[in-house]
This record gives sequence, structure tokens and C-alpha cells, in this order.
Amino acid sequence: MDLTFPTIGCLLLWPSGVKRSFGGFCGSMFVVGAGLSTLEMTADNFLSICGLPRYSEIRLPLAQSVQGVGSFVAPLLASRVFFAKTVDTAQGLKNVQWVYLGVACFVALLIILFYFAPLPEVTDADMATQEFEIDEYDPGPLRKQTNLYLAVWSQFCYVGAQAVVAVANYFINYCQESGRSAAAGSNLLAVAQGLFALMRFIGGCAMTVKSIQPRYLLGVYLFLCFVFALWAALIHGSGGIAMMILVLSFESVCFATIFTLGLRGLGRHTKRGGSFLVSSISGGAVFPPMAGAVATSTGSFRKAMFIPMAGYAAGMV
Repeated sequence: MDLTFPTIGCLLLWPSGVKRSFGGFCGSMFVVGAGLSTLEMTADNFLSICGLPRYSEIRLPLAQSVQGVGSFVAPLLASRVFFAKTVDTAQGLKNVQWVYLGVACFVALLIILFYFAPLPEVTDADMATQEFEIDEYDPGPLRKQTNLYLAVWSQFCYVGAQAVVAVANYFINYCQESGRSAAAGSNLLAVAQGLFALMRFIGGCAMTVKSIQPRYLLGVYLFLCFVFALWAALIHGSGGIAMMILVLSFESVCFATIFTLGLRGLGRHTKRGGSFLVSSISGGAVFPPMAGAVATSTGSFRKAMFIPMAGYAAGMV
């Protein structure tokens, strides 16, 4: 079901392109987004629990490292292969339709694959039994899961801050304010996304070292994001751009580590806890408008970086 919605949404984009309907395009993207949000909830949950519990903080960051590679490669393919000379033309719209049709076909193949090779279902009872066998531990009622609610708060603040720094128009506008062209800003964003993917691999591998505790690594990364965001808000020119790139780099393992730490010890509440953590990405809809309001009122995207800086500080709670 989680893969069905993205497939349908991608297919709906074809008639939207034929009719040149902006409303149809937005509706198609809404269907895709609805499917991807439920897919992330189930996939992140499954990755967290499909193995030895002591390695849960390692599995998810390493898996998301692959996603980081996709985030780096996809914009480069789009700008330099699919839409290199057809951005604002009818052929460019046709290319969009074919790209989304190809995505729909690929996801449909995944649906067939998972139909014939189904993943095991993990129930709340299974998680409760596992928790009891590990430490004869009963997590108690959901309302008393303080660690989960702190993780939800941290995830909300972190994702909101990340959305300000990582969204292309904010990053590129910051670069333009620092004296770079929009094209140069786009290339610098690609560099930052590449470092983001690389740091995910490095962070995930670092957690395999027994002496490196995931919660301490998370604290260090969030603190460095806070420091670099503060510097990005205070200094001008190339130094500020470098700070923005470093912020993106050290955001790498934060989401996955907060997610898995928030699920630890939940037992029978694991699925519901995972849904709370995924819903906390709604912070990405809160912080960017705040940063945009600051940039509009002050005329400076540099000063708007105080908003994600505050988010990283709040996320360290």
C-alpha cells in the first residue's frame, strides 16, 4: 500500500502535463507525498527493529546513507541530463512526464517484488516479547514514555532547522547575498549534498566502534550544527557559505539517530512511537516560514539563519 500511492501519483502527473494543469500537478505531488510519508514511517520502523536491538542506531543511518547518495545524484541528473536545455520549453514538460512515468514503472516493479518476497510482519506482541526476553522489562503505558516525547520534540526542531538550511531556494539565496550567482549557488548546494551523503556513511560507520555511543555522537553533531549556523548568521561572503555547507554536512546522521534512540525500549509501543516520530517532521512546515519572515523583514537571508540555529539548540534538549 505504501508503494501504491507514489505509483498512482506519478502516473497522475501524465494527464496533468497533457492538460498543463498546475492544480493537477499539485494534486499528483500530494498523492506521492502521502505515499512517501507512510512509506518512511513503516520503512524506518522496520529498519530499526529488523535485527539485534543493540545495532538499531547503526542500521538506520547506514540505510539512509544510500538515500543521501540519491539526494546528491538526482538533482545533478535532472539539471545536466534530463533538463539541460529544455527547462522552460514544451519539451521540458514532456521530459518531466517521462521521468515520472519511469519512476512509476520502477516503483510498480518494487510492488511486484515485495508481493512475491513479502517482508515479515512485526506485531506489537512480538516487540513486547522481545523486550521482556532481553531484560524482563515492561515499558509501562504509552503516556509515561518520556524518552519518546523528548525524541519527538528533538526531531521536530531538528527537521525544521534542516528544512531551512537544506531547501534549495534558501541556500541559493544565501549564496547570492554572499556574492555568488544562482548557478554557482546551485553547484555549491550539490557539493553540500554530496558531503551530507558522505558524512552519513562516516557517521554510520563510526557508530560501529564500540566506544562511540550514538547519543554522544548525536549530541556532538547537533552542537556543531548549532555553532556553524550561528557563524553563518554572523559572517559574510565565502566564510558564511562554508559554514552553511558544514551545517549540511553535520546534519547527516541526526534524523536517523534521533529516530532510533526514540524507539529504544518502547516494546509494544514501538509502532505507535514510530508514527509519532515520523509525524514530527512537520517541523519542516513550521521553521521555513519563520525564516522567510525574518529574511523578508530584515532583507537578509543571513540573519534568517538565527532560526535554524535556535532549532538545533532546542533539538539538543
